[in-house]
Amino acid sequence: MAQTTSFWHRLIMLIAPRACPVCGERLAIGEEVICARCNLHLPRTNYAADAYENEMAKLFWARIPIERAAALFYYEAGSEVSRIIYDMKYHHHPEIGWEMSRLVAQEFSRHGFFEGIDLIVPIPLAKRRERQRGYNQSMEIAKGVAKMTGLPIGSKVVRRTRFEGSQTQQSLQGRHENVEGVFELRKKAEVQGKHILLIDDIVTSGATIISCANELRRGGAARFSVLSLGFAKH
Repeated sequence: MAQTTSFWHRLIMLIAPRACPVCGERLAIGEEVICARCNLHLPRTNYAADAYENEMAKLFWARIPIERAAALFYYEAGSEVSRIIYDMKYHHHPEIGWEMSRLVAQEFSRHGFFEGIDLIVPIPLAKRRERQRGYNQSMEIAKGVAKMTGLPIGSKVVRRTRFEGSQTQQSLQGRHENVEGVFELRKKAEVQGKHILLIDDIVTSGATIISCANELRRGGAARFSVLSLGFAKH
């Protein structure tokens, strides 16, 4: 079966070659989402090696009971690397989230990042926003992590009740106010006493993560870890 799958995969790559979202060059056979060169030069944070004492994790100190936090790469709007996120979210390529997250899971697992985690909760989109896009990019990332780690996904334990617009132009205080009270717990029993891994595509201020975590805490969630593809440094 593996040989058959490999044959069809190679045939598809020959007939309809995909391009690396970072450099735009054609992906070679065996390259899943970004080319080997761009993967080599990806601005990795290496936060998984010290998942509590890093700049991203410090966003959550004294705000939620944080265990670990890490992103794969540093994100900067308009950079070549940002095309990974743009293509995933705005150019209808949800498979990028799934494939990139498999890379994340492989690298983070070397540092024991997923040890003791009970449940994955992808940050939900408001229904209208998800209908417009056709998918939730955080869910696509969560699927790849779940596939690689065997952890379950709590896809409906919390929902987003509204979308208050982009966070991009907001101040730090504005970001927190913008997402305050936008989440609603739906399945308390699934999170009670659990160590939850919250997944989002990009972490900037941590405001969205904190708002969602606080709602899950009302249901009895005990601890949190955070995973994202990108981290936007301040």
